[in-house]
Amino acid sequence: MEPTQTGFIAKLTRVKTLKSDLLETRLNRCLGLVDLAFLGMGSMLGSGLYVLTGTVAKDTAGPAVIICYLIAGFASALAAFSYAEFGARVPKAGSSYVYTYVTMGELIAFIIGWEVILEYLVGSASVARAWSAYLDTLLNHRISNFVYEHITGGPIDVPFLAEYPDLFAILVVAVVNTFVALGANVSAKFYSSCTAINLFVILFVFVVGMIYAEPSNWSLPGAGFAPFGISGIMAGAAPCFYAYVGFDAITTTGEESKNPAKHIPRALAIALIVATLSYVSVSASVTLMVPYYDIDPEAALPAAFDTLNLQWAKYISGIGAIFGITSSLTTFSFALPRCFYAMASDGLLFSKLATLHPKSKVPIVATLLSGCLVAILAVIFDQNALVEFLSIGTLLAYTVVAGCVIAIRYNPQFKGLKRENAEGTHGDVSPADFGRLKKRFRFLTFLDRIRPGFVATTATMILIVLLFLTALMVVHASNAIIQRQAWAIILLVLMLVLIILSLSAICIHHQNTTPLNSKVPFVPFLPALGIFINFILMVNLDYVTWIRFGVWVTLGMTLYFTYGIRHSNENRTVEVLDNAINLPSENSISQDDVPLIQGNMTEEYPQPTSNNFTYGSTTVNQTLD
Repeated sequence: MEPTQTGFIAKLTRVKTLKSDLLETRLNRCLGLVDLAFLGMGSMLGSGLYVLTGTVAKDTAGPAVIICYLIAGFASALAAFSYAEFGARVPKAGSSYVYTYVTMGELIAFIIGWEVILEYLVGSASVARAWSAYLDTLLNHRISNFVYEHITGGPIDVPFLAEYPDLFAILVVAVVNTFVALGANVSAKFYSSCTAINLFVILFVFVVGMIYAEPSNWSLPGAGFAPFGISGIMAGAAPCFYAYVGFDAITTTGEESKNPAKHIPRALAIALIVATLSYVSVSASVTLMVPYYDIDPEAALPAAFDTLNLQWAKYISGIGAIFGITSSLTTFSFALPRCFYAMASDGLLFSKLATLHPKSKVPIVATLLSGCLVAILAVIFDQNALVEFLSIGTLLAYTVVAGCVIAIRYNPQFKGLKRENAEGTHGDVSPADFGRLKKRFRFLTFLDRIRPGFVATTATMILIVLLFLTALMVVHASNAIIQRQAWAIILLVLMLVLIILSLSAICIHHQNTTPLNSKVPFVPFLPALGIFINFILMVNLDYVTWIRFGVWVTLGMTLYFTYGIRHSNENRTVEVLDNAINLPSENSISQDDVPLIQGNMTEEYPQPTSNNFTYGSTTVNQTLD
């Protein structure tokens, strides 16, 4: 008789089986709290700080860019809450990919992992181009003019492609990836040094900005603090949200952090707080030093100091920008190979990508591949096209992780790492009640008979769909809603009623109260709010971005169904069980068979990923060394 896992649908929905020792890893656990905090700060305080601030202030929000960053910081914090809880539960490399794999199943996990790879690929390429462009601006466009004159004969006028091939970006990517390949310790020292210099320059900019501040720039006649109104603030919050992209790089270090359950949540909090204060400080300084309409969007800080004849300050801010963007590129380049490694270790990508350097314990093949792909993207594509492509993958990952938090909170079986000295502490709820109906709702007998956790998980999936449809209505049918057209009001009310019912179906069940070092508050409401905000931003993206996103997903699905689904470690475990013994019935595994299974597994697969094997209705728990 065939085991339950061999069905096609079962293969798509099978979850990653974790080892009993969640801290076991082939990587080098050498990163402390400070390293992780600098990793998060370095990823956020790059091109967004030095380039995006001027653009949003001049064209979209004026001095109210400060509020834009506060709104974006709040939206990012909603996503960070979810990453912090999973970082405490599952200390594994792979970030949102592995979090999805242990809750939603293999197919959705592959899609998210594929999108995380896209996020870091495009993010690295975008930052590499920003590095080159910022240096070009400081050198009065000598780099671009040289390329126009000696290589291209002028700007390239093709949609989505760069105006000139950014050959300097190749050099930048090569240097940064060399540091990444030398090991996590070397990478941490490099990006931490760059980030420390960047933070010093940010403090310098704020102090000088306050000294030379002109308060009247926030109350200009006919403009005031928010010259573009509330609509300008909301429009500016969207690009400011993308300035926070990269904090999830912290969660890719789950297998290199010395104490991931404690350090990952704390590092996320520190990084977000410092990043928000930095964005607000620099925005305040720039908009107080010069009127918003005189800001140079390409190099806001150097131009502002130039206007005030502070040449020395101009060059100090330029140096800070170079170090900040370098740190951002390093952190993206650090995180990308870990995503390749996580998926390859699970068998969903080619096994060579999981190859580690014997000394540095770095996924060396994945690092080399990452550097080559980033260099190609940086040379060919336009900066704006890269940023738009980056946004959709990131938002999708944030959305799914938030949904996973809701689903796993009502899962009666999944526990992950507990908080230290919290064994057996579950509050007022017995572990036997996790995922079951609360006592006062037991009269709903048709729900009480369903497997614990199933109703909450199903309601979560329905909730995500409803929130997407509601976001679609709010954005694309806003005029009809404002004009109170009957069809729009009826549809919106129906959506809201169904959302309330979905949330109610979740809330009437007991949560899994296993103690953790970090937990999202107000589940399921806070994750649901984060999902809705992400969808609002996603449906505002250009349709061309969705088409490109569809092409990328199609490429990923082709790879999964031709390779990943057959080579998945979860699939291989079942095949070994099938080949190890010939079972006449699904309950025929005995203790005498365990050594045989163990021997076959050890001989053919020296690095198994699980010690829990389910065959039919029988579960064998055996530690494989």
